[in-house]
Amino acid sequence: MTAKNIIWGELIGLKAKIIRASHPELVGIEGYVLDETKNTLTIGGERVWVIPKDVAELEFEVGGKKIRINGKELIGRPEMRLKKRWRK
Repeated sequence: MTAKNIIWGELIGLKAKIIRASHPELVGIEGYVLDETKNTLTIGGERVWVIPKDVAELEFEVGGKKIRINGKELIGRPEMRLKKRWRK
C-alpha cells in the first residue's frame, strides 16, 4: 500500500497517528482505527476517540512503512471511495 492507493484500501485495523489538526488537542493521538464513517475515524488507544476526517492530517503505519495523508482525501463512505476517480 502506498500514499497514492491508501484511499482505496481498508483503513480499519491500521495503526494511525494524528500529525496535524486544526484542534491542538487532537495532535498526537495514536492507536488503531476501529471504525470509519463518512466523516469520522474512530481510533482506539489508551481511550477511544472519534476524529473528524476534514480537520486532521494522519500518518498510517502499513507494513513497516509510514504513510501520511490529509484527512480531506478520506472523506466519503469507504465503499464509495472506490468509485471515485482520483488524479494521479
